[in-house]
Amino acid sequence: MIMKKETDTVELAKEKSHIIVAITEYIPNSVVSKTIIKKTTGNVTATSFDEGEELAEKTSPFDIYVQIIDGCAELAIDGKAFHLKLGDGIIIPCNKAHKFTANEQFKMITTVIKSSFDDC
Repeated sequence: MIMKKETDTVELAKEKSHIIVAITEYIPNSVVSKTIIKKTTGNVTATSFDEGEELAEKTSPFDIYVQIIDGCAELAIDGKAFHLKLGDGIIIPCNKAHKFTANEQFKMITTVIKSSFDDC
């Protein structure tokens, strides 16, 4: 059985330094998320994937910026495969189906900025 775990949704402390790659831990057979900032206008989240884990295909009404902060990730956007390594970033366009797969452990930061004024 694959366990999915999302940690508390409390934001990280403001005006306090942190090590970005240490925000989430690797937990066997899990995908773990930690909220960095959560506002009605958007959010920033750190997520770790254990090897062999994946997130089911989904879409978002907003663009999503993804940056890999540890390891390598497989991302499919509308069926097109991307191999992302440490330091790589990519924008997932709004309303595009996307799916993450961990062929090895990896960590990422995702940023979503919500605006009703933008055409996606």
